[in-house]
Amino acid sequence: MYFTSARRWLRHNLEAGSVLILLALIAAIWIFFGVADEVIEGDATAIDEAILLAMRSPGDLSNPIGPPWLEEMGRDFSALGGTAVLGLLTLVVAGYLVFQNYIRTMVFLLVSVTGVLIVSSFAKHFFERPRPELVPHDSIVFTASFPSGHSMMSAVTYLTLAAIIARLEPRRRVKLYLLSVAVLLTFGVGISRVYLGVHWPSDVIAGWAAGAGWALLCLGIARWLERRGRIAPAEGED
Repeated sequence: MYFTSARRWLRHNLEAGSVLILLALIAAIWIFFGVADEVIEGDATAIDEAILLAMRSPGDLSNPIGPPWLEEMGRDFSALGGTAVLGLLTLVVAGYLVFQNYIRTMVFLLVSVTGVLIVSSFAKHFFERPRPELVPHDSIVFTASFPSGHSMMSAVTYLTLAAIIARLEPRRRVKLYLLSVAVLLTFGVGISRVYLGVHWPSDVIAGWAAGAGWALLCLGIARWLERRGRIAPAEGED
């Protein structure tokens, strides 16, 4: 009885959700700056190198562990975090929102996803961490290493898209499914970047934390705008 009453109270109490978002956001920020401090101090080097070498065949650092199809799969997952794929996916969902007359939600989506590009570029320029030279790269790279842009962008895009679509879906199991898929895709993209030798593990962890933090910030802003009628609840926009 008590558990049911508490669950009902949490479900209808908007502030409880806001507090949870705030706590998760603080945790994400703490993780990012904690990893960044380890990177700046050089304390992350040893474990970064150990994990990177563990993903390479002994005696041949140019060859990732596993059969050839696994390496190809790594490239496929890495592509899921690329700007072209994420941009196309965002535009597809944005088009769907337009057809459903969720114009303001569509604008918010585009601002949220494109905004993280600026944040990622600034962070890379600020830290200017070189890419791993310990192993050959199995993917072409052009920018600095910290934080991982693929990990950060995939976290923001997939989690934000899942959250927006989940707002339109009344069934809880479908909401959970969407969030689970977003998390798994984000995880797969990050692991693939280390597997391909183009990022240190600490780059990926920081990218995940920064991306999740940005997505949580956007979610918090969306809830705030929704209460003020700027972004519509699940039933639609005027």
